[in-house]
This record gives sequence, C-alpha cells and structure tokens, in this order.
Amino acid sequence: MLPSSIRDNPMMPIASALLGVACLSLMDAFMKGGALLAGAYSATLMRSIFGTAIILPVWLGLGGRWPAPSVLKLHLLRGSISAFMALSFFYALTKLPIAEAIAISFIAPLIALYLAAIFLGEVISRKAVIASLLGLAGTIVIVSGQIGGESYSDDTLLGLAAMLFSALLYACNFIVIRKQALVSSPIEATVFHSGVAAVVLAVFAPWFFTLPGVDALTNIGAAALLTVFGALAITWAYARAEAQLLVPLEYSGFLWAALFGWLFFKEAVTAPTIAGTVLIVLGCWIAARKRTEQTAI
Repeated sequence: MLPSSIRDNPMMPIASALLGVACLSLMDAFMKGGALLAGAYSATLMRSIFGTAIILPVWLGLGGRWPAPSVLKLHLLRGSISAFMALSFFYALTKLPIAEAIAISFIAPLIALYLAAIFLGEVISRKAVIASLLGLAGTIVIVSGQIGGESYSDDTLLGLAAMLFSALLYACNFIVIRKQALVSSPIEATVFHSGVAAVVLAVFAPWFFTLPGVDALTNIGAAALLTVFGALAITWAYARAEAQLLVPLEYSGFLWAALFGWLFFKEAVTAPTIAGTVLIVLGCWIAARKRTEQTAI
C-alpha cells in the first residue's frame, strides 16, 4: 500500500500509466520471441493462462469476490475484446519490426480519445487534441521513413492488416477500461482480463494449439508477468484520471519498442524514427502539463 502522500500526488496516475506502458512494451519483445517459436495463437493463449495463474491467487488471497452482474458484463466485454486484440497484435509482431508495429498501433489512442467523448461524456480539451495530433504526426513520420518506401511482401501486408484490426479493437478497449476501472479494483479487473481472454481463445485450441517448447514458454512466462504488472499499473491510473489525459501517454511506448526491438532483434532505429519520437514525447509532455495545470486550478 502506497503512503497517502504519494498515492494522492496528482502526477501518480501519469507515472503509473507510463510504467505500465514500459512493462507492456517489454512484454511485446518477449511475446515476439515466443510467437516466432510457437506461433501467435499458442503463445497468446499460454500468456493468458499464465497471467491468470499469477494474479488469481493474489486476488483470492485478498478476499476477492464474484462481481455484480453489471461489473461482470464489463469484465466479459473487455476480456473478449482483448483476446482478439492480443492475437492479431502478436501475429502482426511476427511479420513486422516491433517499433513499426507500435507506431501503426498509435492510431488507436487517437480514435479512443474521441470515443471517450461519445461514450463517456468527457470534454475533449484543446491541449488533449494537440497532444494526440502530435503523437499521430510522429507516427506518420516514422511509418513513412521505415516502411513507406519499401516494396511490401505478402507477409508484410498480412502484418499491416492484423495491426490495423488490433488497433481498432485497442481503441474500443480503452473505453471499456475506463468504465471498468470506476467499478472494479485493478486486481479484479486484471484477473478477469486474463481469465476471460484465456477462455475465449481456448475455444479454438482443438484446431490451432500446439504445445510450445521450453524456450518459447520461458519467453511467454516472462511476458505474462509483465502483462499482469503493466495491466495493474494502467488500470490503477485509469481509475484516477480521465482517458483524455492518459491516452496520449501511450505514445511513449514507441521509445521502449525501439529500444527493445534493437536489444532483442537488432532492429535498427533510423533518423525518421528519432524525429517521430521527438513529436511523440512532446505530445506526452503537453498531456502531463495539462494535468498539472488542472490540479493547480
């Protein structure tokens, strides 16, 4: 339990969201390794099973109870969306460099920003729009520099299609997370997030599952730990700040993706990548500054 002086600090939701994004970016690197070894479906299913096995005892030990029907509905919705979002994303990672995949996925926070206005009634501020547009501009620079001039193979096209589908689901997931965070604890939300996704994916196991080897399972296990921790951090943040503040912080994930892609797979970081990250970081700074000013007022 964090001391109240730290827990109530207005910058804590921002710090928690940024930490969660970093953990999930590292998770992406481990999952790419696992998916390349075992296949995207088997790796995604095992990650959900491992994640549930990690967090379920913690939830039960803290006195976790079966949620009310209205809350359970949100858990089922988020878990189902996340199952296919994760599967398509990890499939895309087997076809694209991590940094490029993350860059393309940044269209999701932009969509989610406006979905929050439609479904959550949040007022979209001018600074939130500017922050998101800067992040989007950064991704355009990166994508045009890294893949815009290349001749695409069939695998690349499949990866792009899967990534765009995942991004659309990701945008919907942001809105569900915000609603879920207001009525559920981070641990409960994480338990059902992993558990429901595992059940949904397991439906297809008779046709697509193959037991991963030791190396693949090691990567998937590490990814599961990072998934649980990252999900807890992000859910905690969304329970304490509006989506329009936290959504632009997702863009910081590209910085981690570029680093981990280089460390794990020797994926190069180009000049357009650096230029794009500058725009992304600027957007994140504007979002963080907005929160500070609101608190001062």
